[in-house]
Amino acid sequence: MTEPSQPEGAAPAALAATRIDRRSLAIGAAALLGQTLLPRAAAADVPAAYDRTQTPPMDDRQAFIDWMVKNRGEDAKFLGERYDRFHVLVRNRDLWNEANKRAFLLTPRESFVRKPNLAHTYDNNFLDIGFGVTISGPHLVGRMTSVIDVQPGNKVLEIGTGSGYQSALLTYLTPHVHSIEIIPELAARTRGVYDRLIGQGYHEYGNIVTKSGDGYYGWEDAAPFDKIIVTCGIDHIPPPLLQQLRPGGIMVIPIGPPGAQHILKVVKKTDEGGAQSVSRSDIFGGKVIPFVPLSGGHQSEG
Repeated sequence: MTEPSQPEGAAPAALAATRIDRRSLAIGAAALLGQTLLPRAAAADVPAAYDRTQTPPMDDRQAFIDWMVKNRGEDAKFLGERYDRFHVLVRNRDLWNEANKRAFLLTPRESFVRKPNLAHTYDNNFLDIGFGVTISGPHLVGRMTSVIDVQPGNKVLEIGTGSGYQSALLTYLTPHVHSIEIIPELAARTRGVYDRLIGQGYHEYGNIVTKSGDGYYGWEDAAPFDKIIVTCGIDHIPPPLLQQLRPGGIMVIPIGPPGAQHILKVVKKTDEGGAQSVSRSDIFGGKVIPFVPLSGGHQSEG
């Protein structure tokens, strides 16, 4: 039976330069949590240097596991769970093309999950990563990524780095990934996760440019962007993000009051006369999906 796509409410968010203020909580205690529960790395150093032609087998579970162990040095247990979840995502139409399928299969989600939740890495659920935020579940990440339809060479902006999983997955679609996180301690921790994985041989994660800052304002110095993915909820589309989206570009963003957002696909259009317009559509057909709010005093400003 096809498993329902349960976008696992709450949004993720890495370091080097931006911030999206999620909330004003006691960062000190959360930072201590971040220091004591380090994310788990892949099982071993990557044996084969990554290149964009690498594609694991998709039609045979054991062949996939064997290929990934040989070429990526990862844990067979997690690989089996990743493959099983992959087939549910495909049946549920959360992964739409070969590029997105490949990206999901190559991304070691277990490296971005906190130790207490490792057994639930590939569950269709959101998981706590500390600091009052979560890593979204595979179905939600798969659907949102598929919707923005990243092409090779696209420049992508992620608002809300969180665990780092979303941006890691994007590196298998394009080498131009920018990500902003408002919580400085989380931004620094996730940058550390990327750097450790790069040291283990995941050199593709060197393509992720990160900073800590308020993502409501986007990343003007790096704009324009072909695609923008927002992983926290707000009750309106931030005007700076629309301004930084290229004509013809796509944004996916949770819009609505706290805890009751709809995930919208936003397409920026320009007609022959230069007039701009925006189209919106609900990627889950009207389903309400609760996300961690984008804070920083930006709600109800639209």
